[in-house]
Amino acid sequence: MRPSKANQQDQNQPLLVREDSDDSSTDRFSNSGWWSCLTFQWLNPIFQKGHKVRLELDHIPSVPQSDTANQSYALLQETLHKQKPEPMPMRRAIICAVWTPLIANGVFAGLNTIASYMGPFLITYLVELLSDKNPDKGHGHGYMLACLFFASKTVESLSQRQWYFGARRIGFRVRAALMVSIYQKSLLMKNSSTASGKIVNFLDVDVEKVSEFFWYVHGIWLLPLQISLALAILYRSLGAMASLSAVLATVLVMVSNTPLAKSQENLNMKIMEAKDSRIKAMAEAMKSMRILKLHAWETAYFDKLLKLRDVERGWLRKYLYTCSAIAFLFWASPTLVSVVTFGVCILVEMPLSAGTVLSAVATFRILQDPIYNLPELVSMVTQTKVSLDRIEEFIKEEHQGKPSRSDNNTRTKDLSMTGAMEIEPGVYGWEIDNSLKKTKFMLKIDRKLSISKGQKVAVCGPVGSGKSSLLYSIMGEIPRINGAETTVFGSRAYVAQSAWIQTGTIQDNVLFGKDMDRSFYEEVLHGCALDRDLELWANGDMTMVGERGMNLSGGQKQRIQLARALYSDSDVYLLDDPFSAVDAHTGAHLFKECLLRLMSSKTVIYVTHQLEFLRDADLVLVMKDGRIVQSGKYDDLVADRNGELSMQMAAHNQSLSQVTPAKAHVLTKNKSHKRRQTELTEIELDHNVIGRECEEERESGRVKWDIYRKFVNSAYGGALVPVILACQVLFQGLQICSNYWIAWAAERQEQVSREKMIGIFVLLSAGSSVFILGRAIVLSTIAIETAHQFFLGMTRSIFRAPINFFDSTPSSRILNRASTDQSTVDTDIPYRLAGLIFALIQLLSIIFIMSQIAWPIFILFIIIIAISTWYQSYYICSARELARMVGIRKAPVLHHFSETVSGAATIRCFNQGEKFFRKSLALIDDYSRITFHNSATIEWLCVRINFLFNLVFFVMLVILVSMPRNTIDPSLAGLAATYGLNLNVLQAWVIWNLCNVENKMISVERILQFSNITSEAPLVIEDCRPRESWPWCGTIQIDSLQVRYNPDMPMVLKGISCTIPGERKIGVVGRTGSGKSTLIHALFRIVEPSEGRILIDDVDISLLGVHDLRSRLSIIPQEPTLFQGTVRTNLDPLQQHLDTEIWEVLHKCRLEEIVREDSRLLDAPVVEDGGNWSVGQRQLVCLARVLLMKKKILVLDEATASVDTATDNIIQKTIRQETNNCTVITIAHRIPTVIDSDLVLVLGEGKILEFDSPENLLRDESSAFSKLVMEFVGRSS
Repeated sequence: MRPSKANQQDQNQPLLVREDSDDSSTDRFSNSGWWSCLTFQWLNPIFQKGHKVRLELDHIPSVPQSDTANQSYALLQETLHKQKPEPMPMRRAIICAVWTPLIANGVFAGLNTIASYMGPFLITYLVELLSDKNPDKGHGHGYMLACLFFASKTVESLSQRQWYFGARRIGFRVRAALMVSIYQKSLLMKNSSTASGKIVNFLDVDVEKVSEFFWYVHGIWLLPLQISLALAILYRSLGAMASLSAVLATVLVMVSNTPLAKSQENLNMKIMEAKDSRIKAMAEAMKSMRILKLHAWETAYFDKLLKLRDVERGWLRKYLYTCSAIAFLFWASPTLVSVVTFGVCILVEMPLSAGTVLSAVATFRILQDPIYNLPELVSMVTQTKVSLDRIEEFIKEEHQGKPSRSDNNTRTKDLSMTGAMEIEPGVYGWEIDNSLKKTKFMLKIDRKLSISKGQKVAVCGPVGSGKSSLLYSIMGEIPRINGAETTVFGSRAYVAQSAWIQTGTIQDNVLFGKDMDRSFYEEVLHGCALDRDLELWANGDMTMVGERGMNLSGGQKQRIQLARALYSDSDVYLLDDPFSAVDAHTGAHLFKECLLRLMSSKTVIYVTHQLEFLRDADLVLVMKDGRIVQSGKYDDLVADRNGELSMQMAAHNQSLSQVTPAKAHVLTKNKSHKRRQTELTEIELDHNVIGRECEEERESGRVKWDIYRKFVNSAYGGALVPVILACQVLFQGLQICSNYWIAWAAERQEQVSREKMIGIFVLLSAGSSVFILGRAIVLSTIAIETAHQFFLGMTRSIFRAPINFFDSTPSSRILNRASTDQSTVDTDIPYRLAGLIFALIQLLSIIFIMSQIAWPIFILFIIIIAISTWYQSYYICSARELARMVGIRKAPVLHHFSETVSGAATIRCFNQGEKFFRKSLALIDDYSRITFHNSATIEWLCVRINFLFNLVFFVMLVILVSMPRNTIDPSLAGLAATYGLNLNVLQAWVIWNLCNVENKMISVERILQFSNITSEAPLVIEDCRPRESWPWCGTIQIDSLQVRYNPDMPMVLKGISCTIPGERKIGVVGRTGSGKSTLIHALFRIVEPSEGRILIDDVDISLLGVHDLRSRLSIIPQEPTLFQGTVRTNLDPLQQHLDTEIWEVLHKCRLEEIVREDSRLLDAPVVEDGGNWSVGQRQLVCLARVLLMKKKILVLDEATASVDTATDNIIQKTIRQETNNCTVITIAHRIPTVIDSDLVLVLGEGKILEFDSPENLLRDESSAFSKLVMEFVGRSS
C-alpha cells in the first residue's frame, strides 16, 4: 500500500478489518478478462462492499500501474524530450504519449456511430412491412428485422460504454502527469511571482479542463462521418434534392451556432479572470481573518469581495443567456431541418410515405447531436488550448536566463572542508521591475568572505538592510545579477524568519523526513525548550498542527522550526532571526542550549536584532542598505566609535539604561541562586485549540430532500419552476403531434392537400420552438439568482464566523467551496436538475406512445422500471460516497501544493524535495483512484440498464410484427418505433442525470454546510450603540474575568480583576503562556468570557456589537500582515484619510524614504502577504496603519519583535509622542519596551501576580517583575 494518510489510519485498525481492506487495494481492472471488462463486472466487489458499509479510501482498489502518477509523468517526460534540442510543445507531447489508447478508443467511437445509424436505416423497412396488408406473408421477415434492431442497439450500447470509460481513463492519466509536472515545477521555483492561489487554480481548473478534453477528442473526426451517414440515409429515403437541402439546413444551424459558441468562449475567459481575482481576495481574507476582525475591517473586505463577485456575476449573466440561445438552437434544430426538408420534398413533388418520413425524422434526431456538439467541441478545443498554454508557460517559466544554481551545493571533496563556506563577491537583486527599469532591492557583496568550519557568524543591521537576502544568496534563492556563486561545503539547514510549519504532527515537523533517533530527538526538544510545551498538550508530540501552524503561538512555531533544523544534523545552519518571537528568558535558553551547545561544532550564520547575542560570535557582519559595511570580531567593531555597530550599540544601551542601573546591579548579584527557580520556558497555553483541526466532515447517505427544496426555492421562492415545467410539457406534446401529423398525412395525400399538410406541420413545429425558447430563458434567470443567493449566504456566514472556526478549518477547505462548488452552482446544477426533469417528461411521453400501440408494453415497462430503480439504488450507495470522496481527496492535493509553494526555500535547503515529491505522487494517486472508479461505476450501471430498455424495444417490435396487420395504424406504429430508437439514449440520460444531479448536489450540500456556521456576536446592536466620542477616557475595568477557549478546556484566565486607568501606558509581561494574548483577545471579544466582564469607560463591552467595539480600539498584532494592493490600501483600507495624513504617518514611522523610492508613491504595489517588504518594514507599516486611525485605546502585541534596537527605539519614541493622550497596552518580550510604562501588569498562569508601577516593583527584589528584569539584564550585559 501507498504511504498515505490511509496507511496511518490502517495501523490503528483491528487486524480482522485489515484482511479484506488489503485485498481491495490490489488493482482489479488489469487482472479482469474481456467479458468482465466489457460489462464492468470487475466493479462488483466494490458495489457489494458499498452496499454493506460506507465506502472509505481503503476499500477502493488502486489504479492500474499504467495510470499511476509516477508512470504517467515518466511517460510524458520521455515523450517531451524525445525531440532534441528543444523539448516538443506540450500539446504534441501529450497526444504522442497517449497515442495507443487513443486509437483503441477511436475504434469504439467509430463502431458506436455506425451502429447508431442502423435504426433510421431499418425503420423504412419496418413501416413498409407493417403497411403491407397482404395477410399471406409469414412473420419470419419481421422477426429477422426485430433481431437486427436489437443487435445494432446492443453493439451501440456496449461500444459507447467502452468509448466513454476509455476516454475518461486517458484524461486521468494526462491529468496525473500534468499535476506532477506542475508540482515538480513549484518545488524548483525560486523567487517566482506566481502566487499559490494561481497554482491552486491550475490544479482546480486548468488540469481538469485538459483531462475532460479527451471525452470530446473523437468528435473532431466523427462529425464528418455522422453527416455523411445521414446524407446516405436521407438520399435513399427522399432523393437528392431533399437530402441536399437537409444538409444545407444542418450546416446553416451549425454556422449560426458558431458565433454564439465563440462569444460563450470569450465570456468563459472573462468569468475565469473575474473568478481568479475573487478567489485571490478570498484566500487573502481567509489568511488574515484575525487581522480583519481585530481592526473591524471584515465588513469592508466583505463588500470588496461582493464587488468582485458582481463583476463575475455580470459576465456570468451574459454567459448563461448565451447558453440559453445555444440550447434553443439545439432543441429546435431537428424541427427546423425537418421543415426545410419536407418543404423541399413537397415543392419538387417527391412522393412521401410514412416509412420515408419517419426514417428522415429519426435521422434528423441523430443529426441533432453533431450540430450541438460542434460548438461545444470548438469551445472545448479552445479552452483546452488556453489551459494548456497557461500550464506550459508556467512549467517553462524558469528559462528566462536567471543564473543557474546547483541545488544544495554539497561539494565535499575532502571531509576536512565540511562546514566551510566561500561567499564570493557579487550582486543579487529581487524582482526586476521592467516598467521602472530598476530593481526593488539590491544586495552587493564587495569582497570574498571565507568562513571556516565551526564558526559562528552573526549578522545585524537595521530593518530592510538585506540580512535575510544575504542568507537567501547563500542558499541560492535570490537571482544573481553578476559575480561568482557562493560555495557551501556540506549540508545546510535553514530557519526562516516567518515560520513555515507543515500540517501534521509536531513530531513530523521536527523529524522532517529523517528517521527517529530517540535520545537525540529528546535532546533537541529540550534544547529548543519544547519539552514543557509537549507535557501540556494531551497528545504530546503527536499533537496535530493546523494549517500554517495556525494553532501555535509565534514562539512555538519558531522553536519547532529550530528543532527541525537541529534534528537535521546539518553542517551549516542559517538562522534568520530565530530569537525575535520568544521572550527574553527563552531566547537566552535557546542561544545557550542550541547555538553554544548543540551546534558547537557546526558552522552557524544567524541574523539577530538582539545585540546581546553578538559577543559570542566569531565574526560579526554589520549590514546597511544591502551592503556589508563592517565585518570583524565583536570587540574590534565596538571599539570603532564611528562604526555602524557602535551606533546600533548606543541605541541598545540607551534602551537598556532605562532599566535602572543600580537595580540591575543588585539583581545581578542574587542571580545565581535564583536562577534555578526561574527555569521556566515559554509555553503558550493560550491557543488551546491545538489538535483541533478536524478531518473534513463528509455527509453520509442520500443528499437530503431538504437540500433540493432549499435549492429550488432559493430563486424567487420557486415561483418560476411551474412555468418551466409547462413549457417542457407543451414543447414535447407539440413535437410529437407534428411528427405524427406528417407521417399520417403522407399516407393520405388524396385527402390532405400539400399546402395544408406542410402548413399545419410548420405551425406545430413553430409552437414547440417558442416554448423551448421560453424554457431556456427562464432557466437561465433562475440559475443566476440561485447562484447569487448561495454565494451571499456562504460568504456572509464565513465572514461572520468566530475566529476559532478559521483556526480549525484549513483555508483550502473554504476556498474549495468558494471556487469549485460555487462554479458548479453557477453553471452546472440548475441545468442538470432541469435536464433530468426534461428527460423524465420525454421518457414518459415515449412510454405513452408505445403503450398506445400495444398495451402489454405498459406492463413490461413497469417491470423494467422497477428493476432499473433497484439497480440505481444499489449503485447509488457506492457512487454517492465515491463522488463525495472526489472532493475530499482533491483538497489534500491542493493543500500539499500550496504548502510546498510557501515552504519551497526550506524544503530545498533541507534537500527534502524528493520526499515531498513522493508524497504528492501518493496524494495524486489517491485522487486518481477515486475518480477512476467513480467514472467506471456509471458505465457499470448504464450497461445494465441499457440492456433492459433495448429488451423492451425488442419485445415491442416482436409484438408489432406478430399482430394482425389490419389492426395497426402503420404511421403510429412507425412513430412508436422511431421514438423507441431513442429509448436507450434517453433512459441512460435519465439515469446519468439522476446520479449526476445527486453527485452535483453535494456541492450545494457543502456550500450549505458553510452557510450555517454559528456566527460571533452581532456586528451592531441598534439599541446599544456607543456614543460617537466613546471611549472618551480609555479607562478599562476588568471584573473577575474568566476565559477558556472551549467549553471542554481548562480556564486560561482564572478570574482576574484590575482597573487600567485611562490615558496611561501599561506594560503586560509574563512568561509565554501566562495568558497575555488571551487578555487581549477578551478585550477585542475574539473570545467571549465564561464569567466576569470588561468595562471601558463604564460601558460593558459584552453589550455592544463587535463592530462597534473593535472599530473604537486599535491593535498592532504580533504577525505583521499586509494585503495585496497598494501602499495606500494597506494603510487606509476604508479610505477615510487624506494623502497628506498618510505621508505624515509614513514620515513618523521612518517609511517615507522607502515609499518615495518607487515612482508610483502611495500607489506602489504590495504583493501577496507583503512579500516585497521585509518583515521589519511590514511591522512599521502596521504601526503607521494604527497611528493613522488615531484611536483612544491602542494595543501593541510585541509589535517590535522583528526590528533592530535602533528602529525599536524610534518606534517607541513615536508611539510615546503620538499616543500621549491614549491608553496604550503593550505586551512585551523585551523589558525596555515596558520599563518606562506607567504601570506593569505581571501575569502568571492566568492570574495577576503583580500590578504596580515599574519603580515600585523593582524595589522589591522578590517580585516577579524583578526576576524578569534580572534575566534580561543578565542576558544582555
